[in-house]
Amino acid sequence: MGNREDLLAGAKRCLREKGYDRTSVRDIATAAGVSTAAIGYHYGSREALLDQALFELLDEWGDSIGRALAPEPGDDPAAGFARMWDGLIEEFAAHPDLWVASVELFLQAQRNPAVRARLAEGVQGGWRGMAGILRSTPEDAVPDHAARTLGMAQTALMSGVMIQSLSDPENAPTSAEVLEGLRALAEIAGPA
Repeated sequence: MGNREDLLAGAKRCLREKGYDRTSVRDIATAAGVSTAAIGYHYGSREALLDQALFELLDEWGDSIGRALAPEPGDDPAAGFARMWDGLIEEFAAHPDLWVASVELFLQAQRNPAVRARLAEGVQGGWRGMAGILRSTPEDAVPDHAARTLGMAQTALMSGVMIQSLSDPENAPTSAEVLEGLRALAEIAGPA
């Protein structure tokens, strides 16, 4: 690897260990084994490097989660959905650093229009991917309406449960509680 790739790998490691705001230029340079000046030369700024590293880290992780949460052959929809929530709850506990990084990205986007635009594109892709997983459909075959409804609702629910799990790990919601809550909400929402 060259300095550019070393910096990206070092920034990813720092994001997982220290988070966005607590990672300094020196931390990244030390993790990458290069000079601090290399950050400016290759990326322009600490923020540009961390933004790139954070998007790549979350893309890599999102792909692996998508594969892990995909229904197994023969799953009926309800069993596949329950298994998905079991997997998500396990992910919240197993990789809190990555979930915190995703929250930090949302915070950075509030102050940086370029990051916000890139994040918005990623969120919309996430809706489509989530709808594809839930429908056992290839992502590129998911209709826009399903992405904006089914995918959006599942992503919103997942984000909310993740925030609650990070905020109070001792009392984190279980998948059974999430599913019971969804059934209760469906009763309140009533038929379409």
